[in-house]
Amino acid sequence: MDGKKLEYKGEEALKELDKLTARADEVQEDILKEIITRNAKTEYLNRYMDGVKDVSEYKRLIPVITYKGIRPYIQRIANGEDSSLITSHPITEMLCSSGTSAGEPKLMPSIAEDLDRRTFLYNLIMPIMNKYVPGLDEGKAMFFYFVKAEMSTPCCIPARTVLTSYYKSKHFKCRSRDPFHDFTSPDQAILCNDSNQSMYCQLLAGLVHRHQVLRLGAVFASAFLRAISFLERNWVNLCNDIRTGQLDPGITDSGCRSAMSVILLAPDSLLADEIERICSRPSWKGVVCHLWPRAKYIEAVVTGSMGQYIRALEYYSDGKLPLVCTMYASSECYFGVNLKPLCAPDDVSFTLLPNMGYFEFIPMGENGTLFVDMEEDEEVPINKLVDLVHVRLGCYYELVVTTFSGLCRYRIGDVLQVTGFHNRAPQFRFICRRNVVLSIDSDKTNEEDLHKSITVAKRLLEPYNALLVEYTTYADTSTVPGHYVIYWEIVQHCPEIEPSVPLIIDAEVLQECCITVEEELDYVYRRCRSHDRSVGPLEIRVVKPGTFELLMDLFISQGGSINQYKTPRCIRSSTAALKLLNSSIEIYKSKTIVPLKIYTSGCD
Repeated sequence: MDGKKLEYKGEEALKELDKLTARADEVQEDILKEIITRNAKTEYLNRYMDGVKDVSEYKRLIPVITYKGIRPYIQRIANGEDSSLITSHPITEMLCSSGTSAGEPKLMPSIAEDLDRRTFLYNLIMPIMNKYVPGLDEGKAMFFYFVKAEMSTPCCIPARTVLTSYYKSKHFKCRSRDPFHDFTSPDQAILCNDSNQSMYCQLLAGLVHRHQVLRLGAVFASAFLRAISFLERNWVNLCNDIRTGQLDPGITDSGCRSAMSVILLAPDSLLADEIERICSRPSWKGVVCHLWPRAKYIEAVVTGSMGQYIRALEYYSDGKLPLVCTMYASSECYFGVNLKPLCAPDDVSFTLLPNMGYFEFIPMGENGTLFVDMEEDEEVPINKLVDLVHVRLGCYYELVVTTFSGLCRYRIGDVLQVTGFHNRAPQFRFICRRNVVLSIDSDKTNEEDLHKSITVAKRLLEPYNALLVEYTTYADTSTVPGHYVIYWEIVQHCPEIEPSVPLIIDAEVLQECCITVEEELDYVYRRCRSHDRSVGPLEIRVVKPGTFELLMDLFISQGGSINQYKTPRCIRSSTAALKLLNSSIEIYKSKTIVPLKIYTSGCD
């Protein structure tokens, strides 16, 4: 597909979106025909189709696969064999998945024109937002964007995250400067490989321009909250920089220093005093609105596991700023956009764009399980797949994609529910990742059920002015029977209480939290616990404040990306992560002055 065909902006972009969705069935058919025609002679397609370029034969012969099915081909290309193993176009880079929501990082093939497709989707965001929030061209956007240092394959193909790929591309660096894309963060700060120096400079720039900022955000909600946490620890130094007009000497990156010299033009004690008064308040409730008083919304992913952060975002914004989730994308493929961006987080739905790739769907049951009786990596019966325009309202599906870059009927692993249609294109609500589960016996707890149960349980903390800020889990099979372990990080958020006063929670309260989590899990889990006794009592381990930031640092040091990082909702095979969590278990003193480390759901 010619990249020029995707260069739409403003109203023209919205008109193109309507054209595409009105002809979703034709566009999808054309996309698949073009992919097959291009890649018919590749080793992968030839293996099944012997050079045939017929769409019906593709649907009849090509199996549905997971990463396990394509990994040998990707590894061969990474080691120096030709891209024609899977695609007719040269693979220009390998995109690394975050590696935190589904196990080890994966390498996804990418060709040059993939950036055109991603840019097409990005160019839809502001025209959509402008329909609901006017005047966004009258100020700046403070978005926290980061890159990860690149690696390369044995044959020197760049290996990087999808966002690093975009930020380092000409599509971003050579973008036209228009009022709708006026960022506070200088490109040099975004492109700095040192995430701490990058964060410092991006926050500093955002504070300098605080009265011009109309939009706030980051890719994920967790990244935005990490910026707030960073600000809590560094606001004194940031104010000092503004007051003196000199950048902190700890910032050594030459690009950052050069860019910030243009922003810190002169000392500004008045601005520094304003920021200091706000940041030195005993409570940070609503701090975002105080620091950036003209901000109209916060943009970040708040669906799926990111829903855990909604309450914290509402706390820091005092519930005054809408939480906007604009798009649905992954390293494998960009999928769609949210046409109603001001909807509540629970109502977010994405319209899949039929020109991004070829989409098929595996029907699923209401609880996110496959209709067909099979294991995760078993072959999906081909006749079970449903085309994009034939999905049914209210039904659940797992997304399968075919891309120009060589993924054929690849299972993304996301469970979606059809919520409506825009013209002929379906709209989906993201439910969960299918492969993020806790399991001891026949129980299988998915991400959504886990999140719902913890959401109910954490309400028991509210009378104690305590806020659950983060969690992860682990299926502990070192005992018989095995049991679920949940790690909680809890902080105090009551402004009337001195920060130095220790947080006190009764052991009984945390035991009630354990019981509540168990009662909210599904029937199979409760049967295993109470009848089969094949699962032991659930356990909550409370860790020290800041533990989950250390956990993120650990995963980033192992190759993850701060920009794509999502707290893993289940720790499976990382001994280092478990060691960090277990070494950080907090000792609380209850009202009876009894040291407490671990809270379980008690006797069966």
